[in-house]
Amino acid sequence: MNYKLALNTQEPNSKLIFNTITFDSFKVNIVERYTGSMNFHPKLCEVLFKVRTLDDVIVKRRDDNVRVKIKGNEFEIYQQLIQKLDSYEYKNKLINRKDVEQDYVHFILSLVISHYNLN
Repeated sequence: MNYKLALNTQEPNSKLIFNTITFDSFKVNIVERYTGSMNFHPKLCEVLFKVRTLDDVIVKRRDDNVRVKIKGNEFEIYQQLIQKLDSYEYKNKLINRKDVEQDYVHFILSLVISHYNLN
């Protein structure tokens, strides 16, 4: 499955970061909320995601809600993955960027599959 990853789109001085993964037939919007100063060790406190069609129609979950909050063990895994994407090694191409991106995308895709009916 082909995908396009858009990371860290945010407004200046905002405590929200938006990531988007666009697949062939849908896209996943991920919102990260941070506490503390964004210039000095911000702390990730909440991650939400929702699925949309390519023409921006929101897809409902199996329980008819719209968004999913990542919590518990999945939140810890997400933090580890996002730290790799924000690392010095990733930014300076000292590690295989494609592998890090694929791990992130596969994790999000597993959450999408477990919460949504995609037909």
